[in-house]
Amino acid sequence: MEKVKTVIEGMIGLEIHVYLVTKEKLFCKCIASREKGIKGNINICPICTGQPGAKPMLPNKTAVEKAVQIALMLECKINSELIWQRKHYNWPDLPKGYQNTLSGPNTTGIGKEGSFYGIKIKSMHLEEDPASWNPESGDVDYNRSGLPLVEIITEPDFSTAEEVNSWLKKLLQNLTYLKTVDSNAGIKVDVNVSIPGKTERVEIKNISSLENIGMAIDYELNRQRKEGNKKRETRRFNDSNGKTEVMRSKEEQEDYRFIGDPDLSPLIIKKDLITFQKNRIPESPDEKLDKLIKKYKIDKINAEILAKNIDIVNFFELIAEKVDPKFALPWITIELLRVLNYNKKKLDEVNIEPEHFIALLLLIKKEKITELQGKQILNKFVPKSVMPSDTESKITSPDELKIVIKEVFSKNPKAVESYKKGESNALNFLMGQIMSLTHKRADFKIARTLLLEMLK
Repeated sequence: MEKVKTVIEGMIGLEIHVYLVTKEKLFCKCIASREKGIKGNINICPICTGQPGAKPMLPNKTAVEKAVQIALMLECKINSELIWQRKHYNWPDLPKGYQNTLSGPNTTGIGKEGSFYGIKIKSMHLEEDPASWNPESGDVDYNRSGLPLVEIITEPDFSTAEEVNSWLKKLLQNLTYLKTVDSNAGIKVDVNVSIPGKTERVEIKNISSLENIGMAIDYELNRQRKEGNKKRETRRFNDSNGKTEVMRSKEEQEDYRFIGDPDLSPLIIKKDLITFQKNRIPESPDEKLDKLIKKYKIDKINAEILAKNIDIVNFFELIAEKVDPKFALPWITIELLRVLNYNKKKLDEVNIEPEHFIALLLLIKKEKITELQGKQILNKFVPKSVMPSDTESKITSPDELKIVIKEVFSKNPKAVESYKKGESNALNFLMGQIMSLTHKRADFKIARTLLLEMLK
């Protein structure tokens, strides 16, 4: 008998950290590189390594604008005047001994009192990332120190790990639509877990995958149900054994000794900036999905494939203005994605002009070229597309194709004999030779019909 998993309901809140896409760090001109595996401590300066006497520059304007856009997406109220705080703690990953942040008791963050898919957003603020510290070796890499981060703090409105994972997937997809966050850099999530009326809150720090977030929540709820939890504490999730482990007692706000930063002026967010960023917010994934199904009559499965990526769905809509959407659909969801995946590229990393793609599809649809020719031309659209030509048009003439088939027979007599002996794979081989000899210009259906007739 299959064992049914028992779902324990708790009170769960999230503190979600995502990296903003910017060229420079938050308070210095160092490159904001988030690549994994690059050499350590190369994108650094006296500011982001906390050298004595180094002063922060004005905060990165792009980071502030993107943070405002995220706050608006989360339906937050935008605060107009913000005080930069110094959040103190003594860990090797914090070179200055404090973190510059727009959170804390004396500031309210860029956004507050929002809502996203039924979950209340307590606040959303901008801050700098600490360095990367390896506690086993003691090494500290300051490449990450000073990167602009947004922290989104939810109310404890979740009850199960499944609810958390489903909501986080929607959040991440909506953030990628804004193009404000670096999806390659991943996320860091602190999860607050308790069982209402039974246990004190536990914070599980720095979980970096949806799978581990779910496992950590399930383990912690089970642990609290069995062992109880009488005091607040901070734990880490050990993904090698699937358990949470005690790090330290839970810090409160006063433990961080928040003070206003005298080196940074208050951040003033004007109404004009808010209006401008609000107008830049694109349709949401749900709105795109609904449009694909209702306007373009796309089935839900293919609509979901298109709606996963804002660049792909926007590209489809441009193509669908000039080409029948149902004809264009497989050329985008199958062929275009095939070419991009083969080259390990995203659509925004290559230069494929919509008019070139439209011209290619029209050549295929009007039977000026074969589908195989179309695929071959599309393969060459990466990294940069060119206007396709029909100079090598499709061969539909039976007389011309018969000449080609006779040449294939003369070059491959063994394959002809194999087919006559009942080996069906020989037919596929001969068709492949016809397509090769005509450089994929032969009309496949006509050529196959003639081939079968001539083999008799």
